[in-house]
Amino acid sequence: MKICGLTRTEDVDAAVQYGADAVGFVFVPASKRNLAPEAALALFDRVPPFVQSVALFLDADESLVETVISKLSPDLLQFHGHETGAYCRQFGRPYIKALGTDLFVDPSSDLLGHALADHATARGFLLDSHATGALGGTGTRFDWQHWPQGQYPSVPFILAGGLDATNIGEAIKSLQPYAVDVSSGVETAPGIKSAKKIQEFMNKVNPIG
Repeated sequence: MKICGLTRTEDVDAAVQYGADAVGFVFVPASKRNLAPEAALALFDRVPPFVQSVALFLDADESLVETVISKLSPDLLQFHGHETGAYCRQFGRPYIKALGTDLFVDPSSDLLGHALADHATARGFLLDSHATGALGGTGTRFDWQHWPQGQYPSVPFILAGGLDATNIGEAIKSLQPYAVDVSSGVETAPGIKSAKKIQEFMNKVNPIG
């Protein structure tokens, strides 16, 4: 379970307090949740042991990725654009590849299979509700009938896009994703998380009793 698009220390604390396994930080200048590497230092310092820090990029210049790695040493990289497998592997760090709807909604196309093969070393694949290369965090979801787990039962697919406390229980029950990723669904404004919404979301992910 990952909470993405964190921009404030108190939101990192809330994500950790309510049981997030990973916290995501966006390094995409066009995003409302964008962070400068220097500004992210205080946020990374709040991430405790056994919670993974994830740095998100979208078709970034290699120098930006290298700067984030050298300054912040994230546990995982996450690539959201048109990055090739060779591009992602060059940094020598474990990574997740996000795949847009254009790659998996058409079962007659081999685009998904090609992407999985090209990124054979990826630790997982995040399926989001937008087209490849577009900004995430829009609060919209794709048609879950296109969830491809049955085609690739051993692939760790991560569900994202339009998730919140009202639908996450249904999503987990019906799709059984490897993990889930939320951003806008626990926000009051882009990049501003709500501790109450995080708690409500996590209570649905990990129900008690």
